[in-house]
Amino acid sequence: MYFLERRFSMEHKTGLEDYYIIKNNKKLRFGYTTGTCAAAAAKGAAEMLLGGGEIREIPLMTPKGILLNLELLDIQREDNAVSCAVRKDAGDDPDTTDGLLIYARVEKLDTEHWKKQRDSLVKKNRSEKNHSSCLKDDTEISEIAPQIVLEGGVGVGRVTKRGLSQKIGEAAINPVPKAMILKAAEETVDKYHYEGQMKITISVPEGEKIAQKTFNPRLGIQGGISILGTSGIVEPMSETALIESIRVEMSQKRAEGMEYLLVTPGNYGADYLREHMDLPFEKNIKCSNYVGETIDMAVNMGAKGILFVAHIGKFVKVASGIMNTHSHSADARMETLCANAVRAGGSLACAKEILNCNTTDEALAVLKKHRILEETMKHLMDRIQFYLNHRSYQQILLGAVVFSNEFGYLGQTASAAELIEKLQGTQDE
Repeated sequence: MYFLERRFSMEHKTGLEDYYIIKNNKKLRFGYTTGTCAAAAAKGAAEMLLGGGEIREIPLMTPKGILLNLELLDIQREDNAVSCAVRKDAGDDPDTTDGLLIYARVEKLDTEHWKKQRDSLVKKNRSEKNHSSCLKDDTEISEIAPQIVLEGGVGVGRVTKRGLSQKIGEAAINPVPKAMILKAAEETVDKYHYEGQMKITISVPEGEKIAQKTFNPRLGIQGGISILGTSGIVEPMSETALIESIRVEMSQKRAEGMEYLLVTPGNYGADYLREHMDLPFEKNIKCSNYVGETIDMAVNMGAKGILFVAHIGKFVKVASGIMNTHSHSADARMETLCANAVRAGGSLACAKEILNCNTTDEALAVLKKHRILEETMKHLMDRIQFYLNHRSYQQILLGAVVFSNEFGYLGQTASAAELIEKLQGTQDE
């Protein structure tokens, strides 16, 4: 939920000054996406190219329905082109692209050549309208001979693997930002009745360096960042954005032919997988705290199974049916360990000791002291398996390998061995 304060001020800034969310009793301000920056820069450059003069800010309506007024920076003029930049502002979201300059260069192309190409295609289409033809309507003609050509320049990544919104070789400009950029340019073309062709090149000078801190290398996007954003607006610490990044990575793995997915909630799981398990580490997907959502997406994508490799600090919660393992959503670590210790024959004294523990490693030490660690883990794995199956309604094969940094391997669920075998069979593929 977000709130909107209405304050009247003589100074108008971006349009987001009064948008915020409250988390942990703090106001966290909204920001805007790289897609919004690219669209605003393209609109500003097109306006200056076709209208002449120089402008320092540009209005842009976002898909979220929030009107922004963004500053145009580093304006450069050439004989037949204009470029400018908009600085990315992620608000209070911890975004690696915050502060980057997103550039758009808008260039007039050979108008006569384009008109001849377009007219030729229209004529051909009309002459063949009663016959089988690859050109069925004006939409297909516009795709072949578009008035506005959009390209990715320096610092915008290129797609090298299947499973993403773009084809291999295309610039990593996602569908919504692409539509925003083209719409902004088209509005300007219509405003000035421009009948020629133009090319828009989006670039991010620092993009290649920053991309190393993102998921892009894992996704097969090389050479820069992606131009992203489905709403045009960045909501701080957005769960939706995190889940979407998981979905994209899963989609890519499925496109590569992976029927059985290898998932780690975080860095601990990834490190354990790399150091202690004979499985294709490069194929693992990080799901953060979103165990339930990951299962749901896998089912919808037609995956056959998931093996989770997880630290007990997170995955013990799954044994109580908690599918979002973030501490703000639920905890119940000690309660879950205590219940399964009792199932394993633990005494009342043992149960009380566990409930007084602060960490799972501390609780494991208590179980070891009372000589019921192994038996408790067996019961815990049974409960984890039960709730994993329950989440998917047994539509896919699910299992988990659980470990502790201090105690190492703790156990695995009933389906884990089969999943490990399936995944080992993919290592040479």
